[in-house]
Amino acid sequence: MEIKKIGVIGAGAMGNGIAQMAAQIGYEVVLRDIKDEYVARGMKNIDRFLSKSVEKGKIEAAQKDAILGRIKGTTEMSDLKDVDFVIEAVIENLDLKKSVFKELDELCAPHVILASNTSSMSLTEIAAATNRPEKVCGMHFFNPVPIMKLVEIIRGYATDDETIDITTELAKKMGKITVEVKKDSPGFVVNRIMIPHMLEAIKIVEEGIASVEDVDIAVKGGLNYPMGPFELMDLTGIDICYFVSEYFYKELNKEAKWVSPNLLKTMIRANKLGRKTGGGWYDYGK
Repeated sequence: MEIKKIGVIGAGAMGNGIAQMAAQIGYEVVLRDIKDEYVARGMKNIDRFLSKSVEKGKIEAAQKDAILGRIKGTTEMSDLKDVDFVIEAVIENLDLKKSVFKELDELCAPHVILASNTSSMSLTEIAAATNRPEKVCGMHFFNPVPIMKLVEIIRGYATDDETIDITTELAKKMGKITVEVKKDSPGFVVNRIMIPHMLEAIKIVEEGIASVEDVDIAVKGGLNYPMGPFELMDLTGIDICYFVSEYFYKELNKEAKWVSPNLLKTMIRANKLGRKTGGGWYDYGK
């Protein structure tokens, strides 16, 4: 199957990064969100990233213009009717994702692969909202998309080999390394390992054992991680950590290790979600 045009649903941090990567390797891209302001913000973020790349000498100004010219922002779902591949990157809400996939299934040609950027949710359940479960898979990028190298390729119960092969090839064309998640399980590989680290870090602070800053210093210096858990939560969104941990608790036999610490809930209630709200575990002065 030849891919010429890619649809991306959701123009937030993940969606605009995915759209940028697709446009950088020559694909026409339709970037869709529910409001013009969301689309405009996504396009602005792409422009900002590419402008920095020009300043650093990584690309020419003409290349930047060409990349931006290949991305069409829209609020109309109908603009995706002639795409050859779709990547969904809406918020981590299972009902919303199922609704999006049902609509895409009715809109797109039968051969089109529908991929989800979900970080933890069941591809099998998402695929069940369509009449093409064999052509539904996970394509989980990491934030920030243009920089992070890994993409998890996830099988749902009915996902066929051709879908996995085409999706893997697309990720590799974007310059990514891939791992195949052979069994649809909450959190896949990375989040299944990462979320317990984050929850334990919060508990250490909640119990007064160490400060946020010292936990981050300890993890970076002692485990050689490039970012501490609190820095990472601020980057990806503290609410994402909460949503994923709650989903794990529901799906993985209500094990105590997945219970969200009270401090995490307090941060959510205070709308201290990290960089996107100007402050989380750290203050970003917005």
